[in-house]
Amino acid sequence: MECDILDSLEQLGGPLLEERVLLGAAEGGLSSPEYVGLCKWLASRLKPLCQLEESITSGPDDMESLHVEMSGLLKELRCPYEEVVSGILKGIVLTTRDHLKFLLFLSSELQAAQIVMSRRLSDEQPRESPVHQELLDIYETLSLPRPTGQDAGGLLSQVRDKVEEVLKDLPNGSIGNPVLKKSLCNEQWEKLHDINTALSSEYECRRRMLIKRLDVTVQSFGWSDRAKVKVDSMAKAYQPRRHSLRPQSTVAMAELLAAREDICNVVKTSSGSSREKTACAVNKILMGRVPDRGGRPSEIEAPLPEMPPWQKRQDGGGRGGGRGGRGGWGGGDWRGGRSEHGGKRGRYRY
Repeated sequence: MECDILDSLEQLGGPLLEERVLLGAAEGGLSSPEYVGLCKWLASRLKPLCQLEESITSGPDDMESLHVEMSGLLKELRCPYEEVVSGILKGIVLTTRDHLKFLLFLSSELQAAQIVMSRRLSDEQPRESPVHQELLDIYETLSLPRPTGQDAGGLLSQVRDKVEEVLKDLPNGSIGNPVLKKSLCNEQWEKLHDINTALSSEYECRRRMLIKRLDVTVQSFGWSDRAKVKVDSMAKAYQPRRHSLRPQSTVAMAELLAAREDICNVVKTSSGSSREKTACAVNKILMGRVPDRGGRPSEIEAPLPEMPPWQKRQDGGGRGGGRGGRGGWGGGDWRGGRSEHGGKRGRYRY
């Protein structure tokens, strides 16, 4: 539970981001200034978002008022722990787990309120078409003033003139020739769009698999006893980078138009020019002798058969001859044992 609270507080930008400090504050409960301060911080941010009437203004020095304010706040938010909330009002001593439940509830409510508010604001704002948004990005990249009330032809003319002006200042051969030199009809563009959609779906599936393998690998690093005490440090270093990974592909049809002829020059990752920027000190470490892991079927001998092959009975075989012998049935060898009835039993070998 404390890990979920720490993750929520880290995303909200709250205090008490160390597990040891958080557990110590929760153990003290309402008599701990750190715990009360965290509750005040969460309540102060919840109040404008949820339009709450209750708030926390008292501290551990005024325990009676603090019990009333804390109980009133949780009741207004409809906290599901009704018995524990009523216990606060009655002054019943709560456990550390109960105090952690309150923190998890308040932090979750604050996250949910922020999400609802952000969606409400996005719905109230007028939505621009994707084409208009891309045109604004082009104007921003070229340092052009924001377009106002012009038709599409005039806007594209401004973009073309600005691009030609920028190209004149570049050295010769900086841009290169495009890969796509022919014009395509609408049907061909639709087919290319379908191909790109199928490839993007495939790449998204692969990215999700790689991200999941990354999560499992990083999670396995915390299984050792030495790493368990550094789980918070590992999470702080890993989570920001993990959240930046997106499974969706960002390759669009515009990449085809922007591709130059140099994209056809395939350079191996092990080439000298590539290794100039990717080589590091780890590559110079040579591994010593390692245990033989086998895996060569040609060096493995076939196992012995479980039962010997059947052979035809020879004349005169068996100690008693005919149907004699110790086991009867002649020519065989009876390996005696004890049956469940107390008599001899065994397996007849041909």
